[in-house]
Amino acid sequence: MIRAPFRRLFHETRGSATVEFVFIAPLLLVVALGVLQLTLALHVRSTMTAAAAEGARIGALMGSDTNAGIERTRMILENNIAGAAVRDVHAYRQVIGDARVITVIVTADLPLVGFFGPTSMQIGGHALDEA
Repeated sequence: MIRAPFRRLFHETRGSATVEFVFIAPLLLVVALGVLQLTLALHVRSTMTAAAAEGARIGALMGSDTNAGIERTRMILENNIAGAAVRDVHAYRQVIGDARVITVIVTADLPLVGFFGPTSMQIGGHALDEA
């Protein structure tokens, strides 16, 4: 007779979904925020790569100089979410093998949160010099 109330107490499932949700919701939130953070970081990196490559192409045109490449890179990044992360853009001419190339380097803070904080990264773009 005494065992019946305890058996019913341990086998009762009413309200268990609420408790399970309270345990699982923070984990799902952390995973969702992690995916969002990764997506933002990859977008910023991809945008910076495309801007550096475009700046190098503009700087490598006949009659152009490295300042034109820097300005084009800055213009692309100003109109994008990646623009807020950019710290420096510089360009220079160099010789790789037998080819003269223009290199544009973009230095920025990778927008990370949590333990990582803002991490600096450098992205480069190269183009054959037409001059």
